[in-house]
Amino acid sequence: MPPEHPVRADAVRNREHILEIAHEAFAADGSVSLNAIAKRAGVGPGTLYRHFPTREDLILAVYQHDVLTVAHAVDKLLDDHEPLDAFRLWFSELAGYVRLKHGLGAAFTAAAIQDVVNATYAPVIAAVGTLIAACERDGSLRSGLDPADILLLMEFMWRGAAGAEGEAQARRVMELVIEGLRPRG
Repeated sequence: MPPEHPVRADAVRNREHILEIAHEAFAADGSVSLNAIAKRAGVGPGTLYRHFPTREDLILAVYQHDVLTVAHAVDKLLDDHEPLDAFRLWFSELAGYVRLKHGLGAAFTAAAIQDVVNATYAPVIAAVGTLIAACERDGSLRSGLDPADILLLMEFMWRGAAGAEGEAQARRVMELVIEGLRPRG
């Protein structure tokens, strides 16, 4: 078995930069070409293809990067907002990233997306658990809520219609859910 070679710092920076540019490009136009993304990122096509051999690889990497970014933002949200407001903001942000995935259609085969879901599930569940615990401590949500149950319940946020009308509906339904999660009595 050949020894593992450490990844060069510039290669890591290039990959992260490509992911950021690709996120913006896919959000603006799901059919943007990889060559256009490489050009926007200021790298040659070879550099992009070395990191992401196929369009699907790049799309999945962007999605995974975005979801993990949201998952890791929970502590900052709780520092800046009351727990229930952080809960609302966090789920809205997650829904935005997942909605982007739905707009990318054919790139997400069941097998391909399952690897990404598996890689992001634990950090997302941990983030939901952190939000729930903060809300339990301040009394805005009842105790004993299971993070996996809450994540499943909140999936409506990324399954609704796109656009302002769908987002307004998601906010209304989120408030209904929150009312059901409040302490009883």
